[in-house]
This record gives sequence, C-alpha cells and structure tokens, in this order.
Amino acid sequence: MTGETDIAKLVESMNPQMRQIELVFCTIPWEEVPETTIDPLLLFKEIEGITMILPQIQADSLGLSYESTWTWIELSVHSSLDAVGFISIISKALAEADISTNVVSAFHHDHLFVPDKKAKKAIRVLKELSKNSG
Repeated sequence: MTGETDIAKLVESMNPQMRQIELVFCTIPWEEVPETTIDPLLLFKEIEGITMILPQIQADSLGLSYESTWTWIELSVHSSLDAVGFISIISKALAEADISTNVVSAFHHDHLFVPDKKAKKAIRVLKELSKNSG
C-alpha cells in the first residue's frame, strides 16, 4: 500500500488523533540498560546513549528520570515516506502557536509528541490547518 504524497491532500485529510497516554522522553547510557524489561513506544540508539519514549508510569516504576510529560498525536492519513513538505507545514503551524513538537514518521503515519499542557491547543491548530487547506 503506497502512502499519499500530495501535500494538499495530506494536510486536508491528516485527521489528528490524540492518544490518551502520558509519555516521557528518557535517556540512559549504554552501560546502564536495566536488567528488567522495558517496553518503550520508541527506542532510538544514539551515540550518547539510548533514547526512549515510554509511558510515564513505566518510567516511574523503573526509576528513570525525565523532564516533562508529552501527549502523542497520530496523524491518521497514510503519508508516504517520500512526501516532501508535509511535516514542515505542520511544524510551522505549531511553532506559530508556540507549541514545540517532536516528530516520528513511521511507515503508515506521522506521530507528533507535544507538551501535555499544550495538547488540546495543538489539536485545535491542526484541525484548523486541515479545515483551511482546501
């Protein structure tokens, strides 16, 4: 199944969905990987250590430190990995609304992580962007 590449169609049909889970970003050095099982939403191996996005409750139970909590917004449209400019349009709209975002593009969808305290505002901005794109 091929994803959409037309930017206008992507923006118009992005259909942002807020996931009801409090997430955190944690990092641990390579040599400090816990013996217990970690089940992160995302794990990325950087030179400096391992970055994880995982439920806050899991981080707390493992004693992992984090700075803030984040809300996961999934853009329901199936965007192509080759789509050019889609994320920049979204990032610009959120930046203009003073909302930081961390983006993960997976095979089927793009995923935005925004500060919990600005999640509802982010959804409003994205829905307005989608509505006004046509």
